[in-house]
Amino acid sequence: MVTYVNKLNVHGDLVRFIDAKDRLTRFVSAQPGCVSHQTLRLVGTANFFVELSVWEDTAAHRAAVTSEDFRELAREIAVLATREQGLYESLPEQAPATAA
Repeated sequence: MVTYVNKLNVHGDLVRFIDAKDRLTRFVSAQPGCVSHQTLRLVGTANFFVELSVWEDTAAHRAAVTSEDFRELAREIAVLATREQGLYESLPEQAPATAA
């Protein structure tokens, strides 16, 4: 599994951004291989968001984000917000070190 993390700082119209984000969320959530999708907003700040989407694998994520439908929806958001994004993998849990 991989997790896509997208930090968004909205500089455009907030209502238009949320509408576009909601349409993109519906699209992403319906794609094969999408396990979950969640949007978070920074407490006390109306214009800073983090999107998290968990995918079965990188191929499923790639297929979704390279589709023309995704690109069209993403273009709407791009004019309203700057983003910092990346695809992350989970690290295995390590046993706590014991004191000698």
